[in-house]
Amino acid sequence: MSKYQFTKSDIYLPGTDIPKNRLGIETPDLLHEVEATLLQQAYTRFITELDPTDRFDENYFKALHRDTYESLYEWAGLYRTVDMSKGGSLFCRAAYLEQETRRIFRELEQEQYLKQAADGTVEQFAERLAHYQSELIALHPFYELNGRITRLFFDLIAVYHGYEPIDYSQALTEGTTGLNAYVEASILCVQCADSSKLQLIILQGLRRTSAD
Repeated sequence: MSKYQFTKSDIYLPGTDIPKNRLGIETPDLLHEVEATLLQQAYTRFITELDPTDRFDENYFKALHRDTYESLYEWAGLYRTVDMSKGGSLFCRAAYLEQETRRIFRELEQEQYLKQAADGTVEQFAERLAHYQSELIALHPFYELNGRITRLFFDLIAVYHGYEPIDYSQALTEGTTGLNAYVEASILCVQCADSSKLQLIILQGLRRTSAD
């Protein structure tokens, strides 16, 4: 069964946690390899295509998911229509997804997509990155691949403002509990609206580009 709990959704192959896909892949390891390759290609493409006129709005966010994974999944870039949870974490209910997404991106726009925070200290930038990343983690708008696209989105904001992509490598290494630090931080975001651990992970992974 899927690692997620939800109702009335048939995106997975029966009795598995493997999403139905355009390539007919039925092996988890191969599917994960294809997903990783597509994500790496997306990083190269979207970083290269960054432009001063870019707006990191909701349409941009949805386009990242769609353009990265539409060759693999029919639902790429589409919000889920069912409630989903994982473990003890209940994500934003599907009925409120559009409303909450508009709120988050309206607030992000009001902060000029974090321009002022990026012009301040690295600590200030990390705090605002963590705040909005926490909001999108709790939202969990897509059926799958939310964490990867959310990290890509904020990596692009970081690069746009003169930083390297955020280095999550240490936080994504599985710990003794079977969970990595990023997952533990994400659980706090969803269950407690607490982004402090995520903020520390981001702060540790933020580096200004050498040009600065």
